[in-house]
Amino acid sequence: MDEIGLSGMAVREWLGQGVSLVALALCVAGFASRRDDRLFALLLVANLAFAAQFALFQSWVAASISALIVLRIALVRRYPGNGAVMAAMLAATLVVAALTWSGWRDVPALLAGLLGTYGMFMLRGIAMRALLAAAACCWIISNLLAGSIGGTLAETLILVTNLITVWRLRRAALRYGLTGGG
Repeated sequence: MDEIGLSGMAVREWLGQGVSLVALALCVAGFASRRDDRLFALLLVANLAFAAQFALFQSWVAASISALIVLRIALVRRYPGNGAVMAAMLAATLVVAALTWSGWRDVPALLAGLLGTYGMFMLRGIAMRALLAAAACCWIISNLLAGSIGGTLAETLILVTNLITVWRLRRAALRYGLTGGG
């Protein structure tokens, strides 16, 4: 599986790049939505692709946290705002990071997992998306450190799309006198 392909990249690295593009399409569609439930559903599937991508790049903390995010998204849809479930997910994130830790390069993925967990469980609308934007910045760094061109592009586009959606929600809230922005 590690045979060298074009430009000296191993086959698994090419596969990682391809899988990350699938995740890109799913995430952009999710963050472009104004509906939190659609965002969560698309992120669930996208994180399966991100977990596979990071595993192909042998970035084990990022792969483990991405896989755990699938469970987090399913739980947050069932138990939104539940502090006990959130605490269990934060603990699980710390445990999988400790079990797969290889060094300082794993810090951005860990921060992304922790920020995303708090944001998805405890926040909604603009506030949730703002914290997820911070998590996206951490994922950008994690993808750069793993060498994922597609993942870096995916997270950068996710960040931009998410910020545009925050702006749209804020504009709608101001226009229609809504509180909370979404």
